[in-house]
Amino acid sequence: MTDFTLRKDADGVAIIEWDVPEKSMNVLSLDGLAELDGHLDAALADDAVKGIVITSAKPDFAGGMDLNVIAKMKESAGDDPARGLFDGIMQMHAILRKIERGGMDDKNKGGKPVAAALPGTALGIGLEIPLACHRVFAADNPKAKIGLPEIMVGIFPGAGGTTRLVRKMGAMAASPFLLEGKLSDPKKAKMAGLIDEVADDPVAAAKEWILSEPKFVKPWDEKGYKIPGGAPYHPAGFMTFVGASAMVNGKTKGVYPAAKALLSAVYEGALVPFDTALKVEARWFTNVLMNPSSAAMIRSLFINKEALEKGANRPEAPDQKVKKVGVLGAGMMGAGITLVSALAGIEVVLIDQKQEAADKGKAYTADYMDKGIKRKKATEEKKAATLSLITATTEYAALEGCDLIIEAVFEDPKIKAEVTVKVEAVIGDDCIFASNTSTLPITQLAKASSRPEQFIGIHFFSPVEKMMLVEIIKGKQTGDRAVAKALDYVRQIRKTPIVVNDARFFYANRCIIPYINEGMRMVKEGVSPVLIENAAKMVGMPLGPLQLVDETSIDLGAKIARATRAAMGDAYPDGEVDEVIFWMEAEGRLGRKTKAGFYDYDATGKRQGLSETVKAQYPQAVDQPDLTEVQHRLLFAQVLEAVRALEEGVLEDIREGDVGAILAWGFAPWSGGPFSWLDIIGAPYAAERCDQLTEKLGPRFTTPDLLRELAEKNQSFYARFGTEADQAA
Repeated sequence: MTDFTLRKDADGVAIIEWDVPEKSMNVLSLDGLAELDGHLDAALADDAVKGIVITSAKPDFAGGMDLNVIAKMKESAGDDPARGLFDGIMQMHAILRKIERGGMDDKNKGGKPVAAALPGTALGIGLEIPLACHRVFAADNPKAKIGLPEIMVGIFPGAGGTTRLVRKMGAMAASPFLLEGKLSDPKKAKMAGLIDEVADDPVAAAKEWILSEPKFVKPWDEKGYKIPGGAPYHPAGFMTFVGASAMVNGKTKGVYPAAKALLSAVYEGALVPFDTALKVEARWFTNVLMNPSSAAMIRSLFINKEALEKGANRPEAPDQKVKKVGVLGAGMMGAGITLVSALAGIEVVLIDQKQEAADKGKAYTADYMDKGIKRKKATEEKKAATLSLITATTEYAALEGCDLIIEAVFEDPKIKAEVTVKVEAVIGDDCIFASNTSTLPITQLAKASSRPEQFIGIHFFSPVEKMMLVEIIKGKQTGDRAVAKALDYVRQIRKTPIVVNDARFFYANRCIIPYINEGMRMVKEGVSPVLIENAAKMVGMPLGPLQLVDETSIDLGAKIARATRAAMGDAYPDGEVDEVIFWMEAEGRLGRKTKAGFYDYDATGKRQGLSETVKAQYPQAVDQPDLTEVQHRLLFAQVLEAVRALEEGVLEDIREGDVGAILAWGFAPWSGGPFSWLDIIGAPYAAERCDQLTEKLGPRFTTPDLLRELAEKNQSFYARFGTEADQAA
């Protein structure tokens, strides 16, 4: 089987067609790269060939590189993996440079034009190959995505995409596509300068261009070429590069190695000739690939995330695709669940006690679609079709025919039990019942059900339409079909699932609450709130713990604290935190919603700065802890709960622990997740640091037995619990 085929048409144009067998989307492998190289040689050597079109036989052009290639490059070099990576990357550069030169001599004479014809999506290497071509044509396909998203998984475009895009557009214009991974549809890609033309038939347009005998030397291969916007020491370029450095460090806080490496490759590459710039790019790309952070990000955000979305932990059961879902409760969560379900083409029955509330819940979808229409992301027809799938009512009888129920009523066990009984009187025997509770044990809620094996938790995060993770919780009696139904539903709505066993706070909230509590505990100790918040951001957390508690609301935290204290009794560990949170509650400082919390807010709710009122109540100590200690307190508060969740069987798969942590609450994405972070710092050091924190701060930092065992054996979590693919990454 071959990935690339070569054919010549009657006009003398060679067509190289990409079609990876048994894959819905083309990905580039080492074998495929060799095939492409061979076809290029054959076409360039054939005097009857006037030019070359590279295209795809699939609806899309390509989704990127097969990331197993990276592991193979490392393995091929034995004791010198960096050399293996660098040599492999330079081999890739040589092939793409062969496309770019098209057989021309060193005086730009002779040669053949090479065009790319993109039928649909072109991402990563799927755009880097076209960028090496002399002209890029794309089909007028509004669903297609064109761009270089590598930065999102911890690397950067390393097959010439970085160097070519900067020389094509200039550093400033290229920055959103390189540093943010911005994706565009074909028309916007043409406007931005990513591609050259949008055509109804890109292959025909590419052939017509080739047969017109065009001039096709790339600008950077011509004498006198200057980078658009100026090189680093040009007056205009100087300001661009200084600004870019400040912007990158402002956004990444210096913890994402790929962003720094990308900026270095761009800056250094802009100072030297093109072929040398490719070597500079290859060296920085190798540097990133050898960084454990990048390997962890690739593993969690690409390999493992994709595996979970494809059902890596789905139990054996027939297809459980949801046809009709009943959503109980039309509040913020119920409205969001209704929206994502209808967008996925699922019929929805939205029920609330009052018709007015049910209608308001449906209107949430209408408002969302209106915003999409304004941004030209949706149409009136799409809005009408989506709304037609939603029935807003107070009548439980409308639930007849539903194969999945998602209960999203008030977090009160009695109310949830009443709703469960009412619903089960109407729905069919095979319908699965799910609760969207965020804290209440599923096993306890299932006691109200006459069929606990069909009762499960499906925990969405707010706002539902934006948050990509869904936490599926198995009660003690939950059966495999219920799990399969939940997983298939989450896949339908295009989110990422993790499956956990029932326990207080499940997995996500179990880990995030200690992070928030540690921040508040430090406030009481007199640690500067500025230090707390910036320490969190400088270690990669998207929000500091004090801002996060403001966003989620102080009164919710107080409610959880009271319920947890009542359940745990003398074992309750957070009395010091309660003093802070109950004072805040009594002062009416409930967070953003009351325009007063750990931060102050203006009349519009815009955050103004950390509150002087809070600082006055909890004066800052003269001696402040160092940055690393604060960061370790905040990180270990989270990761130790993740380890305990694995020990106790709440987590069954560390992949879910890492992916879930990043997607649910933004745990330091540069690290790959809690378990990946522990592997980066090493179990022996992690255990030693826990012992130090325990001695100084108390038993909440006690080293879990599992971590102690791994430290004594000098093992990593992924070596012990990961799959073969994880270990290769």
